[in-house]
Amino acid sequence: MSLSQSTSDVEKNSIRKVSLDSDTEHEKMPGVMMDTQIIDEATNKRILRKIDLCLMPLMMFIYVVQFMDKSTNSLASVMGMRKDLGMTGNDYSWSGTAFYIGYLAFEFPSVFMLQRFPMAKTLAVFVVLWGMILCCHAVPKFAGFIALRTILGILESAVTPAFVILTAQWYRREEQFLRTSIWFASNGLGLILGSLVAYGLTENHHLPMHGWKLLFIITGVMTMALGFVIFFHIPDDPSKAWFLNEEERKLVLLRIASNQQGFENKTFKKSQVWEALLDIRTWLYFLFSVSNNIPNGGLTNFSTILLSETIGLGPTRALLMQTPQGGVEFVGCIFLGWIVQRTGQRCLIATIAQAIALVASCLLAFLPHSQGAGLCGLYLVMLYPVGLICMLSLVASNTAGHTKKITVNAILLIGYCLGNLLGPQTFRAADAPAYTAAKICIVVFFGLAIALTVVIWFVNVRENKRRDREYGNDITEAELYELQTADLTDKQNKHFRYAF
Repeated sequence: MSLSQSTSDVEKNSIRKVSLDSDTEHEKMPGVMMDTQIIDEATNKRILRKIDLCLMPLMMFIYVVQFMDKSTNSLASVMGMRKDLGMTGNDYSWSGTAFYIGYLAFEFPSVFMLQRFPMAKTLAVFVVLWGMILCCHAVPKFAGFIALRTILGILESAVTPAFVILTAQWYRREEQFLRTSIWFASNGLGLILGSLVAYGLTENHHLPMHGWKLLFIITGVMTMALGFVIFFHIPDDPSKAWFLNEEERKLVLLRIASNQQGFENKTFKKSQVWEALLDIRTWLYFLFSVSNNIPNGGLTNFSTILLSETIGLGPTRALLMQTPQGGVEFVGCIFLGWIVQRTGQRCLIATIAQAIALVASCLLAFLPHSQGAGLCGLYLVMLYPVGLICMLSLVASNTAGHTKKITVNAILLIGYCLGNLLGPQTFRAADAPAYTAAKICIVVFFGLAIALTVVIWFVNVRENKRRDREYGNDITEAELYELQTADLTDKQNKHFRYAF
């Protein structure tokens, strides 16, 4: 298999017949797994359209609100928050780090809860609580603010793992990258909306309290309302899809049979945890996530300050001029996701996007006296999330076995936390306003992220070639559907093929 072979070709590879587990949630739908019915293209498109209309708008809006919540810290930093809370030295850097300390501490508990309890309902509870905590950020003391940032990180730790599981539950592997790109790219819409709200509050001089405090309250109320919508709107799994009839719910399970990953399984399997820990891909995902997110942690918390103080736009213009960053992220990530769906080349497109971000970070780091270069760098650098989107989609597509999937997902997100935890610390008060050392760190870690993407690409291609030689690729329709009641891992299923 060559690097140019599309992911859709990989989906057609087969699996051998093995003994089946019997603890899957979808035993409630008898006859589904051994049904050899072929879904015609018109029916497939109709079901996919229904799934998209139900899930994607809400998943996008959740990510919009989530990133608004994250970016409030950066936006509020030029709205008087640092002065009002008496921040000095590196205090502001720690306000960014505190969020990811909480996120890191609760990552494994949150993914365990998502597996143990109804996923959508669990996610809804997390979202309502995080909205309440965000409203409380309008505090008068720095110590209280830091404590609330830590709790906020705890509560937001469930969102991305829940979305990875949702995407794997509802979509075929060849459909997952574009959908992941769409909901993840909604971070850009969150940045645009948050920046415009912050700008409006800054320009209004007749507010009942400081604008930065109202910013936290407004986003917190939006988040709480969204949590209640999630509770009633998102099904916990395809067998409970209220927007499909009984026949369509069966067809959803048939539709994703080629994923070769089984279905939601609430039995926690230690053997799958050990397999995840011994899989080289797990640690490549982890290292990539750290490398990709050290720049992310710095830019998320300091981009407004860079625009205001380093590039010299001033606080009010900085809020307004941050909106193109969100536009580049939203349009760029979705466009590149569409290209991946057309070509099947996830790692190739991710490498290209990250190379553009690397060049942009060089403009930011090595042309410090050019306002145009600084703006261009800050805008184009926003293509770097395509790399993380690629890794999230690879975890969803390439990790079979429910316990293994949530374990690998958690380890990737621990890397995400560590990167975002360290990122703000590269922006030292002693280096202000140029922050040259932090900019060089961004360049270095983007380069490392590109190298790791290429390594993951190589590992998957090599393993697919080995399996082709040793196991072949013959399978019957009946065997394919029967195996969907099994909670097999990608290692146990020797005819599983890795997307890349």
